[in-house]
Amino acid sequence: MAQEVLRVLDDIPIEEINRDKRGIRVKALRDYGYRSIADISSASVYTIASVHGISEDAAFSIKRIVDDIVSKTRQGTKIKLSSDNRSREATALVLALSQYHRGQLVADECRRLLNKNQQTIDYAIEDLGSVAGNFKWLFSSKAKKQQATEAFATLESLIDGSYGQAAESQISASEEIDRCSNSEAWQGFTTNPVRFFNELEDINPGVLGNDDSVYGLPEDLAREIQEECFFPDGLLCELRRYQEWGVKYTLHQERVLLGDEMGLGKTVQAIATMVSLRNTGGTHFIVVCPASVITNWGREIRKMSRLSVTKIHGAGRKAALQSWIRTGGVALTTYETTAYFDLPDEFKFKLMVVDEAHYIKNPEARRSINVKNISTHAERLMFMTGTALENKVDEMISLIQILQPRIAAQVQNMAFMSAAPQFRKAVAPVYYRRKREDVLTELPDLIESKEWCSLSYNETEAYEQAVLSKNYAEARRVSWNVDDLKDSSKAKRLLELVAEAESEGRKVIVFSFFLDTIRKVTRLLGNRCTNPINGSVTPQRRQEIIDEFDKAPAGTVLVAQIQSGGTGLNIQSASVVILCEPQFKPSIENQAISRAYRMGQTRNVLVYRLLCENTVDEKIMSTLESKQAIFDAFADKSVAAMENQELDDRTFGNIIKEEIDRINAKYGYKNDTGNERENDTTATAR
Repeated sequence: MAQEVLRVLDDIPIEEINRDKRGIRVKALRDYGYRSIADISSASVYTIASVHGISEDAAFSIKRIVDDIVSKTRQGTKIKLSSDNRSREATALVLALSQYHRGQLVADECRRLLNKNQQTIDYAIEDLGSVAGNFKWLFSSKAKKQQATEAFATLESLIDGSYGQAAESQISASEEIDRCSNSEAWQGFTTNPVRFFNELEDINPGVLGNDDSVYGLPEDLAREIQEECFFPDGLLCELRRYQEWGVKYTLHQERVLLGDEMGLGKTVQAIATMVSLRNTGGTHFIVVCPASVITNWGREIRKMSRLSVTKIHGAGRKAALQSWIRTGGVALTTYETTAYFDLPDEFKFKLMVVDEAHYIKNPEARRSINVKNISTHAERLMFMTGTALENKVDEMISLIQILQPRIAAQVQNMAFMSAAPQFRKAVAPVYYRRKREDVLTELPDLIESKEWCSLSYNETEAYEQAVLSKNYAEARRVSWNVDDLKDSSKAKRLLELVAEAESEGRKVIVFSFFLDTIRKVTRLLGNRCTNPINGSVTPQRRQEIIDEFDKAPAGTVLVAQIQSGGTGLNIQSASVVILCEPQFKPSIENQAISRAYRMGQTRNVLVYRLLCENTVDEKIMSTLESKQAIFDAFADKSVAAMENQELDDRTFGNIIKEEIDRINAKYGYKNDTGNERENDTTATAR
């Protein structure tokens, strides 16, 4: 932490101490060698006063200003552990946490061993104590001597038996703690980073910078959530603090919309909620989700809990539904299959989880009606969505209407002030959203780069022909629409990035909107690729491909259509994301990046956007950046965005028109003869 603070202070110039025009002679300090706040932070008042031109009074003022800057910097600086940054300080911390954890395990085992044998040992020691010493032994009765002899035999049998063996094992384990190597500690961190961060927070609360213990809830509601009981027995994974808080919120409020940003673990919070309810008598649960992630849900439930799973989907859905009604557990189904749910009128189940709940934002849609009908049998409702910020406020309120109609009615007339604290407080009992930077402060860095490429002659010809013929798809596929990828500047850069990733021990995800681009990239990379993921790949097969990718060596590439591989999947084994072209919606790119940049990621995630100069790429990116700024402004308020942020066909049509004008001007054609230029096939076949 201290090293990180110093790094920040080193970037603050010494001139900052005179920001308020206090008349401090900064030049004298710089001439003396003080360049930054870091340089002067450890200096005493008297050292500063020794600088020619700095009085003792000025030195006291300088010290107060610097101390204030250091204090504020320390408060705002967060620890970030990453497998990519194995500095001496980071390694020492990871090693200490590893040793602490091992020590805790030894201490817990010793405590268990002692508790199990405590009474036997205490009685034996008491019997021996009554005859201890030569005189006591000589004058003790025969019965006491017999008791002492038996007590000694008891202790001897403990030492020679399982107790002694277990004790020796723990002594050896305690000695091994000091022999833990740096590489072993880092391996443990890479395998289970959650444990390291939880223990770091246990030792030093707030050290990660996320010291908001109520995670943004109103104080009165937070006090109630704090007292809620959570029963995790049977949960096979470790929750972060904010996740456990989300589970308690759901248990306490009973009918909620969990809107946590993608990557924060909404799925595990839902599973933990079901586990806790199972431990208090719940037997039946339902998860409704898009078909694309039903396989992933089944795998996550089995991996993270002991809950049984019944998939109600496809040809056997009727028999599966009846089986679930009889046996209980978690029923997994899709929005489409809800049309076939026929539950007895008197049948009740404990919890209904609705994933990607924005699918039912339209109350008139058939799937919305089906889900609402099933929900009447549920004691509790948990809607989940990471994309609610894209929707209009009215759409968010329509979801709240299903969950808590009273609150929906209360906020209906407040929609116009959705950014105001009053609105956020009003929806807090039903709508809960945490942002990644608020709760996962320890996540490795997300490093985004624009990789600008220059078109070759063949690329320019293909691109300009696509633009002039107003072929929107071809124009968007700039650089990928050449006949031979040897002529593609984006393909060349892609190969370089993949090679670099392999040399750093990283895996890569490549996203594109276009199937043809997916095919070309897959052929280009050959056996470095897994099978590609697109809309025709079944959810089960998608998960199999991801499993293969997880086990594959560094340098392996997963190529996916961004609409299919960009949502509902966890791909933390990749730490490089390459986007072949800019998308029309900021959220689509954010979703794709979040497949890798999410809880459990231990490496810095590198995002590369492949872009070509003097093409629609530039204009799309400019539009996207302005849309993203609006999106972020609403995200900071943690409420539904007022407008759907996307670049539509009409806007793109205007971009194409601008490009036609630019190309015509480039070759000396006037704008008013543009139509002739577009039809001039000899001119476009340069």
